[in-house]
Amino acid sequence: MKKITLLVVCVALFSTFSMTQSSTKMLRHVVLFGWKAGADSATIDKTVKAFAALPGEISQIKAFEWGTNNSPEKLNQGLTHCFVLSFSSEHDRDAYLVHPAHVAFTKILSPILDKVTVVDYWAQQ
Repeated sequence: MKKITLLVVCVALFSTFSMTQSSTKMLRHVVLFGWKAGADSATIDKTVKAFAALPGEISQIKAFEWGTNNSPEKLNQGLTHCFVLSFSSEHDRDAYLVHPAHVAFTKILSPILDKVTVVDYWAQQ
């Protein structure tokens, strides 16, 4: 009987934990870049590394990932690099936008950035 009770308690706790984890909403901040025609790959790589360093400087960033376009549809309209940042709240996202590290990062973009698109959304399950 004790084993069954313990098993029921464990299952209930796991279910509660799983529901809590899956119901945590995250604000996604999607940034798409397209580069000027003269931008060389070394400068682009340096810029990508600078962007990837921001989570270490800005605590409000909860997750960060990036990649380059490989869609066969050819609908990217010159945008080649995608970055996805996750935040717990709009307040955290807003603090990131004005953070000195982010502001400094945006300044290194201007010489090589041709296009940028930003979309923010609350992730849905």
